[in-house]
Amino acid sequence: MNQYFTLFQLPAQFDIDSTALENTYHALAAKFHPDKFSSASVFEQKQAMMMSSTINEAYRILKSPIDRAAYLLKQHNIDADAPEHTAFAPEFLMQQMEWREALEDARADQNETALLKLDTEINNEQNSLYQKLVSAFTEQNYENAAVYVRQGRFLNKLRQEIQTALP
Repeated sequence: MNQYFTLFQLPAQFDIDSTALENTYHALAAKFHPDKFSSASVFEQKQAMMMSSTINEAYRILKSPIDRAAYLLKQHNIDADAPEHTAFAPEFLMQQMEWREALEDARADQNETALLKLDTEINNEQNSLYQKLVSAFTEQNYENAAVYVRQGRFLNKLRQEIQTALP
């Protein structure tokens, strides 16, 4: 079940060596690139294509802290993204509303400075959340980790919206 960590020769934990992830990704991507199998049999070409697809998906998940945390939680039979998990702490919801208002105001005013300031603020919040995830996984507190994953999804979405709004 820790297939992606095994593929990248990384320990199955939240806190990983991002340089090792990058280096292994480039090595695997080069080794299994479908173009290298263009003169191989159809079977070998399909195998290379499937392996390349798996490598890319594994890299995408392991590179993203929130996706990596969700992947790890699934190893413990916790689906952090299950639809029944919709409750959030009131403070978190209030903060989300404030950030959304700030985003809408900055977008309406086409205020790049305000958008960049908001992006920095949310980026800092993400970094704090990642530290909470490190602690939660270290302490094997998977329920808290699942809450942080759900909060992280909101933060990711908000930052994507900010990036889209930037000129």
